Amino acid sequence: MRLSKEEKPYTYADYLTYPEGERWEIMNGAPYMQAAPAPIHQAILMELAKQIAVYLTGKPCRIYPAPFCVRLPQGYEKNDIEVKNVVEPDISIICDKSKIDDKGCNGAPDMVIEIISPASIKTDRVIKFNLYEKAGVQEYWIVEPEQRMVSVFQLQKNGRFSRPEMYTDEDSIRVSLFADLEIDMGAVFAQR
Repeated sequence: MRLSKEEKPYTYADYLTYPEGERWEIMNGAPYMQAAPAPIHQAILMELAKQIAVYLTGKPCRIYPAPFCVRLPQGYEKNDIEVKNVVEPDISIICDKSKIDDKGCNGAPDMVIEIISPASIKTDRVIKFNLYEKAGVQEYWIVEPEQRMVSVFQLQKNGRFSRPEMYTDEDSIRVSLFADLEIDMGAVFAQR
């Protein structure tokens, strides 16, 4: 939910001033306060994170569930605090260790998963979709708990996301970043 009508563009410097315990994101210079997730959201997040974390054990990529700060610089910023896109994806998978610092991730994760809630539909499907595409996220999942559906977008060579591949609770989804990782969506959506 966008909160400010001010013309001033917000940056990572502003993000650092928000009260501890509140979840904020800044997208295209506008601040958005995040609502507390519902129990179903958290149950789905935990099952997805569990399946991915087990697979990544002993591998170079890492999974980071929310809250985890991801800064998406656009290349024109003079320094880190000028970044106007600061998000907290539900799940980030990062394979390039140089992007990780003591503040979170600086640059595009390899994969992002967002779990839609009623308050985040527009943000996840439009604003974050465009941010993740522009930043170069290789794979983006939008999980819809109520519909028991997942839309999977893969970044193509032209820098645009593909048309979505759609899955339900009856499917397993092969993660394109890893040749042998399949997520059992039946187990994920059984968490209701």
